[in-house]
Amino acid sequence: MKKIRWGIVSTAKIAREWLIPALHASQHAEVVAVASRDLAKAEAFAEKAGIPKAYGSYESLLADPNVDAIYNPLPNDQHVPVSMQAIKAGKHVLCEKPLGMDAANIQPLLELAAANPQLVVMEAFMYRFHPQWVKVREIIERGDLGQINAVEADFTYFNRDENNVRNKPGIGGGGLLDIGCYCISAARFIFGREPKRVTGMLDIDPQFGVDRHATGLLDFGPGMATFYCSTQSDSSQWVKISGEKGSLIVENPFYRRDMPSRLLLRNGDTDKEIVVGHYNHYVQQVDAFCTAINESLPAPTPLSDALGNIKVIDAVFKAAETGTWVDV
Repeated sequence: MKKIRWGIVSTAKIAREWLIPALHASQHAEVVAVASRDLAKAEAFAEKAGIPKAYGSYESLLADPNVDAIYNPLPNDQHVPVSMQAIKAGKHVLCEKPLGMDAANIQPLLELAAANPQLVVMEAFMYRFHPQWVKVREIIERGDLGQINAVEADFTYFNRDENNVRNKPGIGGGGLLDIGCYCISAARFIFGREPKRVTGMLDIDPQFGVDRHATGLLDFGPGMATFYCSTQSDSSQWVKISGEKGSLIVENPFYRRDMPSRLLLRNGDTDKEIVVGHYNHYVQQVDAFCTAINESLPAPTPLSDALGNIKVIDAVFKAAETGTWVDV
């Protein structure tokens, strides 16, 4: 299997700390270029990250014939335009979540990707590639929990940096788009279907103008999901699945790098701890993406899933604004 040559269209922290190390660790990938609107910044980043080429514009990187695929971790408002530029340049695209600002925003990207089926285009929900979620699916499908009645999800961190993109409203900041999307994605994955309707509440930071706390209730009929996400609470993450016969807690559902993961299964008075070994789900995401390219397979996670997720996010925003239930 040939190594897929990657270009990074940003010097963002997530690229530096998570995706680029995963690309270096993968046997199926190599990082050949990085781009920034500031050439000096790109050059400094490239030297530190061990990347051969640095470009002072995204367009220059996309024109490089030695780049097969790009990773787009830019602010949310740049996901669609830059990813579309990459597709038009003949590049495969791994785009950070959420795929765009809302369902209407991502529609042109979906249409362009559909018109170029030879290219792998995917939203980067890396948690889906961790074996613990394969185990979760096995437990559910085996019937250990019985009918799923409820999913509860929590994802929080604390960040009041006024310069952080998550605290800037015009470019897609706020907790719901940044981490609430994980909670919603997990609920949809667990139930295996879309919710019928949702309601929710947002607390807007008066200084930044973005949602710092968000909560939602998703009606899967039968079954429901609730979530809480925050950019101004102590760091926490967990998912609990409650069924007629048992419950399952995923202790670290969304980011767990090179550390064991633990699932807690309870059936009546019986508790069972399931330990899933050391895995870097960023590496596994990269490997799956590169395999799809090399073997001419569809994207491991289809763009229809990205559309389903952003539709629910849109509905939560609308529900919070109107104080009503909103159909999805």
